[in-house]
Amino acid sequence: MKQETVVPDSASVIYFDGVCVLCNSGVDLVMRHDRNCRFRYATLQSDIGQRLLRDLGLAPDAFDSFILQEGEKKYAKSTAALRIAKNLPGLWPLLYAFTLIPRPVRDAAYSWLARRRYQTLGRRDACRVPSDEERHLFLN
Repeated sequence: MKQETVVPDSASVIYFDGVCVLCNSGVDLVMRHDRNCRFRYATLQSDIGQRLLRDLGLAPDAFDSFILQEGEKKYAKSTAALRIAKNLPGLWPLLYAFTLIPRPVRDAAYSWLARRRYQTLGRRDACRVPSDEERHLFLN
């Protein structure tokens, strides 16, 4: 029987490309700084990630973005990244000032990087498998 992961009401979910080295590095960074375990994680390739893509009307292989879900609200691309930074301790919230740049401009820069991420930083052969210590943070 499949075990369901319960997401606390206060948690937000980060959906990411599980084979992207850049995306996985970003998840590692958030996990290191997220002392209060505010975030949960799921790959876009997982069943729950595929369901989200369908619900948003996106192609099942739309892995060029990551999505932040806060309650019923969903954010993508640069807005998702900046909202995550806003909720980390230290100086990370200062990055939220980039929301002053119009979203289409921010998202264009994000998309440019997303199109080149595999060529520049590489790609894993398979999706990330959480360690035993991380498993409680990942949705099934």
